[in-house]
Amino acid sequence: MRKFSGRIKGFGRPFTGPPRSLTRLLEVELPPPVPRIRRILKNPRVMPYHRLIVLVVAANVAVGWYAVASGGWWAGQATALTSIETVALANVTLAVVVRQQWLVNALFWLATRAPTTWPLPVRWALAKIYHFGGLHVGAAVSGTTWYLVFVVSLMYDHLRQRGHVPVPNLVVSGALVTLFVVMSILAVPPLRVRAHDTFEVTHRFCGWAALALAWINTVLSVTTQHGGAYALLTTPTVWLLTMATVSVALPWLLLRKVRVDTERPSAHVAVVNLDSPSQPLIGSTQMVSRRPLLEWHSFANISAPEESSGGHRMVVSRAGDWTSDFIDNPPTHLWVRGMPTAGMANVAPLFRKVLFVATGSGIGPVLAHLLTGEVSSHLVWVTRNPRRTYGALVDEVLAAQPDAVIWDTDAYGKPDMLRLAYGAYATFGAEAVICVANKKVTWQVVHGLELVGVPAYGPIWDA
Repeated sequence: MRKFSGRIKGFGRPFTGPPRSLTRLLEVELPPPVPRIRRILKNPRVMPYHRLIVLVVAANVAVGWYAVASGGWWAGQATALTSIETVALANVTLAVVVRQQWLVNALFWLATRAPTTWPLPVRWALAKIYHFGGLHVGAAVSGTTWYLVFVVSLMYDHLRQRGHVPVPNLVVSGALVTLFVVMSILAVPPLRVRAHDTFEVTHRFCGWAALALAWINTVLSVTTQHGGAYALLTTPTVWLLTMATVSVALPWLLLRKVRVDTERPSAHVAVVNLDSPSQPLIGSTQMVSRRPLLEWHSFANISAPEESSGGHRMVVSRAGDWTSDFIDNPPTHLWVRGMPTAGMANVAPLFRKVLFVATGSGIGPVLAHLLTGEVSSHLVWVTRNPRRTYGALVDEVLAAQPDAVIWDTDAYGKPDMLRLAYGAYATFGAEAVICVANKKVTWQVVHGLELVGVPAYGPIWDA
């Protein structure tokens, strides 16, 4: 592979370039790609997130096959509406519960219990735990499909006078499935990216409305088909709904307003100090809002400096209307809800040595791990004029990582991120690479490294 020639990616002419200590990293040869079968499995289209979606959908297809071929759900005097509704609600409950903050933290805790003496391929797979969002998508799509089947079956039985299907049950079920369809459509990635605020508001309010309608629908179904209030205590759908309701309600029961103090090292970045009685989970994220019913944004928690009296920090960079307004007009208070939730980089303890690769404000999630020194690590940070942009945060980075590779794009231009990451990985002797950058760079680094046999991890933008 061609060695570094003095040209920096993004610039059309040679120039003196960065110091030799940095360009040396770009000269490390990338190994050949892994065999064809492994390359297929490392393709982004078949990453664990997508495999989990397929797994959940396949399981539901199997249930549907059983319902038609052996279960006789549509073969009797009336359709097996209770069975269809139970499967639909089981999927919806899974979609809700798998996003629950306590469960997410438990999944990360369980996955990272594996000792570093275990074989690397096993730890490589365990560290993909943050792809669990595939269960949410697969279950949400399957649940919506089963509710469509449920409504069509209700209409069929009502029109053919098969069994007893009251009109209120039919109306509520139709409204419920309409909400699910709207939520599913707006959650399609291209639409979600273009209209994220609409997606978030719709997902929240339609979700709450759907939960209320599901309760009404379930009560109508149970009391109509089984009779009596006692039946509510013995019906699976009631307990599934209870799980989903508790899961949704818990974070909101912890809604609170906290005082914040904001520092602005530059017009591009704000460092937010939150007044809280305890330090959050290392490497966790927290949802914050200025208008709790309308929009929420997640940022990485960073422990406060030792000289601080308490609380923790977040780094907010200018990346849209909300963050721009936040930096220009910093608030005195913010709303927070739920509990700090394990972030993607929390898989680091599964490895003996980790290379962190960050661009810009991606240093926020990384810094939380650097400051604790929980894992032997090395840092590559690519950003524009770090001292002018991030101020005192640079001193904290260098205090934690004196040998950190800090690439100033204002001075040196943009490097080949894949080559730079692999060069640092090989030089440091790391077992894995964790990259926190924008979507394009993250996928370039993570999937590029995985194709040459390096365990690599980064955000997947699934929410």
